[in-house]
Amino acid sequence: MDINSLISHYGYAALLVGAVAEGETITLLGGVAAHQGLLRFWLVVASVALGGMIGDQVLFLLGRHFGGRVLRRFSRYKRKIRSAQRLIQRHPYLFVIGTRFMYGFRVVGPVLIGASKLPPKIFFPLNIFGAIVWALLFTTLGYLGGEVIGPWLHHLDQHIKRWAWLIIVVVAVVAVRIWLKRRDRRKADDDETP
Repeated sequence: MDINSLISHYGYAALLVGAVAEGETITLLGGVAAHQGLLRFWLVVASVALGGMIGDQVLFLLGRHFGGRVLRRFSRYKRKIRSAQRLIQRHPYLFVIGTRFMYGFRVVGPVLIGASKLPPKIFFPLNIFGAIVWALLFTTLGYLGGEVIGPWLHHLDQHIKRWAWLIIVVVAVVAVRIWLKRRDRRKADDDETP
């Protein structure tokens, strides 16, 4: 079985599991696979939305039951945690939907929301809506990335083409993550400086 057959047969399941665990990278790769015709665009969106929703729902429930204990272990971030909890209380709808898009909050955001005791009847529909918007956005970005680079890769040997796609997407995602981390560090340094 070649890589294209594996993606076609197991791609949706891999996307669902990957979106539970990680998120953006797997979603971008799903968009690229949809562009290549290996997967269907809307099924990629549905798979990663479901995976992202399940992951955040589990983290929310963990936050509701164990959040207080977990957050006490991060006493050096007490000020930031309090600030996030005030935001959750003032703007729960925006925070629940937006936490999925905030770099560094992908895992801790739902735990904070759960620990803030936001009712599940509010979190659940917002989680679904946020997961769909997030999945649609990142799948589309992956698809458009495939659209831009596709013509250039069209004439390359099939094996080089597959590796080039993987390398380009991984490098792009790593570069964006490094940039976001540096930006967050600079902001944190600016916030700590009197």
